[in-house]
Amino acid sequence: MSSSKKTAAQTPARDTAGSSGQESDDTAAWTAGRVVIHSARDVASALTHRSGPQKGALAIVILALGGIFMDAYDFSSLAFGITQIKGQFGLDGFMTGLVNAAIFIGAVMGALGGGYLVDRFGRYRLFTADMIFFVIAALGCAFSPNEWWLIFFRIIMGIGVGLDLPVAMAFLAEFSRLRGKGNRSQRVNSWSPAWYGATGIGYLIVLLLFLTLPAAQYGHLWRFVVGFGAVPALVVLIVRRRYLAESPQWLANQGDLVGAVDILRSKYNVDAVLAQKSQLDRAVPAKASAGSFKALFSAHYRVRTLVALAVSVFSTFGYNAVAYGTPLIISSMFKQGPLVTILSALVINFGFGVGGGLVGVGLVTSWGARKLALIGFAVQTVSLLILALLGIPTGALIILAVLMLAMFIFFQAFGPGAQLMAYATLSYPTSLRGVGVGFNQAVLRAFSIVSLIAFPVLAASIGTNVFWIIALAPLLGALSVAVVKWDPTGKDVDAEESYAVAVDAG
Repeated sequence: MSSSKKTAAQTPARDTAGSSGQESDDTAAWTAGRVVIHSARDVASALTHRSGPQKGALAIVILALGGIFMDAYDFSSLAFGITQIKGQFGLDGFMTGLVNAAIFIGAVMGALGGGYLVDRFGRYRLFTADMIFFVIAALGCAFSPNEWWLIFFRIIMGIGVGLDLPVAMAFLAEFSRLRGKGNRSQRVNSWSPAWYGATGIGYLIVLLLFLTLPAAQYGHLWRFVVGFGAVPALVVLIVRRRYLAESPQWLANQGDLVGAVDILRSKYNVDAVLAQKSQLDRAVPAKASAGSFKALFSAHYRVRTLVALAVSVFSTFGYNAVAYGTPLIISSMFKQGPLVTILSALVINFGFGVGGGLVGVGLVTSWGARKLALIGFAVQTVSLLILALLGIPTGALIILAVLMLAMFIFFQAFGPGAQLMAYATLSYPTSLRGVGVGFNQAVLRAFSIVSLIAFPVLAASIGTNVFWIIALAPLLGALSVAVVKWDPTGKDVDAEESYAVAVDAG
């Protein structure tokens, strides 16, 4: 695409005369009115700068958060039951960690493939596929006769999660305006409270079953919790037929300007019309390929990719140990019974996780992703060091220890846990977004496998001293964010001058 074409396409033309059909000259920002679409860049600008109601787009955002809900629920559904699984199947520390980590093995495969597929074949098709994965895997896990079948279906479940996250984040970004209420940064950050809400609901189901099931059935409680995951997946599958639509920016990037205009009109209430055939600029970014992964490390995107990986890896290493290990920490390391364990995990996720996530959504526009991540990492480091100093708490110190776990989760949801998706999603244009999120998630989940296998082994051998090791993760995360100045908040990455060059690297 020539530089003159790129400049002319920075903003869509607006029909100011109404009946005259004359297009206005390009302006520095898009304003309301009839938008004449000449190119894929016009579609991107109309999405970025639009104003007014967006009920259709909001429904799609809610469906995308439904996918996030499924991801979180499936990831955390075994967190409480892993103790029962360990006893039921006679697992040692390594096999216990492997059962936990199996979903991440699948997630690595799903994320690498899903990131590419979502950019190659579209958001809509992949969203349907991953919901089917969730239904099959949830039921398979619930009826697993031994640990190997459980591991197999957890891997299938992980593939679904790996496919879903690039899709969900693309929907959240591409069906949101750049600035103002309901902007991209806020909606991408909203994945965090949705994640902890799903985790909390998982523990709420555990609590209800714990209080109603006969004691003889407690060993199978985990099967009910995991199997329930098929229910919301089926609901999302059914509802998507009415509300879900393909991303108009993705369609435009495939050369389908007619389809993009149709969705702009039906889902965004944008008065968009297609320019005359002679005025169309059909130049589009290169389609997703193996070269797209190379583009993530091109001169323009290299620093963004590396800092996004740092936030993701260091955030997730600590989160896996604390969040997924919360029941193990409270029951085995803090020596508490099952009811206290369930209630503590429920309060930590619903109260502190959802609360921290909502605070982050409210502050990200004014504070930025970088500042929130830096504060979150710093507080997490302090909370883990306090847990390490407390050792096995007794008396009133138990309350302090649980509070430190809660503070860790609050600032995870508020800071790096939310911002890892902001960095991975908003650092790249539409043509690279799926690949960017998928690659980030694949690396993140690979490190998750290590941490989930290592944590039970380390916890069994060194007890609460394991917190000294875990504290290194947020400390390194804070240092990474402090050194690298990139902040994706409010950046119009689709309008960058190097857009066409970068995506053509493949």
